[in-house]
Amino acid sequence: METITSTDSTQILAENYIGRLGYFSRERVEIIPITYYFDPEHNSILSYSGQGNKIEAMRKNPLVSFQVDEITNLEKWKSVLIYGSFEELTGIDAKYMLHIFSEGVKKTIKTKEHSYPDFIQNFSSKAESSDTPIVYRINIDEITGRERS
Repeated sequence: METITSTDSTQILAENYIGRLGYFSRERVEIIPITYYFDPEHNSILSYSGQGNKIEAMRKNPLVSFQVDEITNLEKWKSVLIYGSFEELTGIDAKYMLHIFSEGVKKTIKTKEHSYPDFIQNFSSKAESSDTPIVYRINIDEITGRERS
């Protein structure tokens, strides 16, 4: 197992759109898959959610971790781990970043899978709820990567 560079780590983030978010909730750590977009301009992870336990927990304790893997097989894989902090976006910033998220994920899916999703509803069942989505970013404090090849 070898360490990969920061540049390689951010490339892995940019080439994917599903990762696992770790956060503290009710005195334990939860880990869940989320759809995301790596925003290189702000060196952050963008996502959104409906109101619920995940958002409430991150509002109480904004320290989070986030992991993305590319696994070919047991002998060939790459993994990126981020430590960062939750930031809830509001108003015009939230609308703008939700647009950036949507366009970024669509572009990533097009490049990676040669598929063409039309709407943000393709990314999450939360988008179908009547509630306004909560847009957030994970500000990256530290990033590490490992690989086996």
